[in-house]
Amino acid sequence: MRFVTPFALVLALAVTGGAVSAPAFAAKKDKKEEKAAGPKLNVTPDVIKSLQTAQKAAEAQDFAGAKAALAEADSKAVSNDDKYQIGAIKLNTSIAAKDTALQSEALTQMLDSGLTPPEQAAQFNSVAAGQALDAKNYDLAIQRSQAALAAGAKSETINPTLAQAYFGKAGTTNAAAEPARGFNVQGLAALKAAADAMKASGQQVPAQWYQIGVGRAEAAKLPEVTEWAKMAYEAEPSGTNLRTLVRLFQRANPNITNRENLDVLRLLSASDGLVVAGDYLEFAEMASKTGIYGEVKSSIDLGRSKNVLNANQGADLYQTATARIAGDKSTLGAAEADARKAANGKIAAATADAYLGYGDFAKAAAMFELAKEKGGVDADEVNTRMGIAKLKAGDNAAAKAAFEAVQGGARKQIAGLWLAYLGSKGA
Repeated sequence: MRFVTPFALVLALAVTGGAVSAPAFAAKKDKKEEKAAGPKLNVTPDVIKSLQTAQKAAEAQDFAGAKAALAEADSKAVSNDDKYQIGAIKLNTSIAAKDTALQSEALTQMLDSGLTPPEQAAQFNSVAAGQALDAKNYDLAIQRSQAALAAGAKSETINPTLAQAYFGKAGTTNAAAEPARGFNVQGLAALKAAADAMKASGQQVPAQWYQIGVGRAEAAKLPEVTEWAKMAYEAEPSGTNLRTLVRLFQRANPNITNRENLDVLRLLSASDGLVVAGDYLEFAEMASKTGIYGEVKSSIDLGRSKNVLNANQGADLYQTATARIAGDKSTLGAAEADARKAANGKIAAATADAYLGYGDFAKAAAMFELAKEKGGVDADEVNTRMGIAKLKAGDNAAAKAAFEAVQGGARKQIAGLWLAYLGSKGA
């Protein structure tokens, strides 16, 4: 006789990627029917009797009785044919009873029998992998995920499970030491494969995947952490994700100058990436060290307006800057005139810096242009700050051209960060 998988099985497993054809006992039927029904099985008569009892109990909603009969069938099983068919009826029963543990047992039994039809192997292994992951049986989740992939499961469907299983094995303690580091590497490879497959099929990759990648790569001290951070920002161009990129850049370039660091912090400010008190105070300190008094005041004012800074934090920097602002502003007109008469662009660049700090972006851009024309200045710095002034003034095209003109060193990387931000604004 032949047991036919009920439609409920199709519905329950369809959500994982496709319908499942019915497993079957050996019976007289034509070859076409036999191929469609599933594997040809020679089931022990005593096992058949127990399975009949289990099936009748399940149909009567007596799931305790069904499970008892299935346990009896297990005790009588002598072949893989027996085990596969017992597993199939367990699977029916588990769906009707909404019994996840029994479903996991059923799939394991069917897969381990070696008789699962090739067209069902990917789906069965995928479901079993997810169940093993839920049970924190990471080794089994890895085994089932790899079997699903080998059987043709879609990368974007099963590789996230594989990645999580490797991350589960890695744990969160000593993530940079072996074997945890190696498990994290394997998990990241699986996650990247899933993301690439999703993108190739035109789907939107969840930003969370990349954020998880950042966290795992950072914990394991892997060099590709920056690449994951870039992908996270591209997927979700938020100030938080850009902040991660900026902090990674600063860590990788501990010897950047105060002036370079100021332009990095300006990017954090522009993208709402200033988050904690230390961010605002660092910005104010870099502005103070480079004589940009307007931004000392504006950065601390911003931190206070968001209730991140209290009245005492940065008070010394604030008082020093505000005491100098009036006098500094009063000299800018004369500085402009001197810049136009000067033999090189140094006065023009310094004047442009001041205007940029005070938020007068049009005048800052004009002075930076003059500095470039006269020469004798750091062209990469002038182009970086020209880009900032143009962007702040709303001229994104000119800003892009200025950032793209930056040629080398840390300045090129800084300009690249600004270009990433500019690209997200355009999108």
